[in-house]
Amino acid sequence: MHKNNSGIQFTSSRIEDLMFKTTFDPNTGEGDVIVNVSFIDENNKDYVFEIFKMVLTSGLSVSPYVKILYQGDQIGEFAVTKGKIAIATICSITIDGILLKAGIPIKPKLGGIVQVKNGDPVRFTDVLTYASTTIDPLEVLMSQKLTSITQVIKTSTGNILANLREGPMAARDDIERTLSDLVDVGFSGILEVSEPNTSILDIPVERDHLGIVVIGGTNPMAAVQEYGIPINTNAMSTLTSIDELTHIEEVA
Repeated sequence: MHKNNSGIQFTSSRIEDLMFKTTFDPNTGEGDVIVNVSFIDENNKDYVFEIFKMVLTSGLSVSPYVKILYQGDQIGEFAVTKGKIAIATICSITIDGILLKAGIPIKPKLGGIVQVKNGDPVRFTDVLTYASTTIDPLEVLMSQKLTSITQVIKTSTGNILANLREGPMAARDDIERTLSDLVDVGFSGILEVSEPNTSILDIPVERDHLGIVVIGGTNPMAAVQEYGIPINTNAMSTLTSIDELTHIEEVA
């Protein structure tokens, strides 16, 4: 649970802080991104890396770039202890920060489980709003073991983690241009963008807004859980330079 001087800090406030601090520019390929940090036992390394590669190269993640940290390394407030390895992956809230830096007032709304059928997202089945929780919704839903990431990769049908944000209808062209720039630099997580004033995956959108659904950055961790391997995930952990990250295919 994150706290500030006035007591409990809701996830929505934490997100606003991180969005403001995001500096990554898809046009230059430089700047800071928000990362999730996950810890695994060192002796599970080979299994976990293979699962991460499978998920990150399937498109069921925000980006295929990661940072591996070993004993004695530190990222943000997290230090890697003996017998552990940490994996930093790009958090989907990075996309909100990039949209904000492009002058678009974006509002992260909720995280949830999205049902996928024959490769197409159908609807949100379980959701938690950011404004009502002190814990990241996708962390909560991961703990409930509601995902079937591996099944989606193999059969194109199952449940994945995703989140929804809203942007003003007036900024539609800027939103589409910025998202296109992100796809060009390897961000694969844009699942769906709605028409203005139209529900998206069964979730209503505020008047004069459009919805953007982004694949959850914690899907690789959920897949590891599906294999019964212990993993401790800290969503929206800290910021790090994109230069510190490596493509998952280059990770030994």
